[in-house]
Amino acid sequence: MSVVRRWWAGLRWFVRESTGEARWDEYVARCAASGTVPMTRRAWERHRADQREHSPQSRCC
Repeated sequence: MSVVRRWWAGLRWFVRESTGEARWDEYVARCAASGTVPMTRRAWERHRADQREHSPQSRCC
């Protein structure tokens, strides 16, 4: 049974990292640790999209 649980935990981790869900949880945890109120999920996703658009990390050449 532990093999199935490990496999499921690994799959869950992979999906959360791939979709960005883990980053949202990290953001909420940082806000809780610093005592600030986190922005809404929608506003956070919009901010992330704006950052990716205005600061591209990859180049073609």
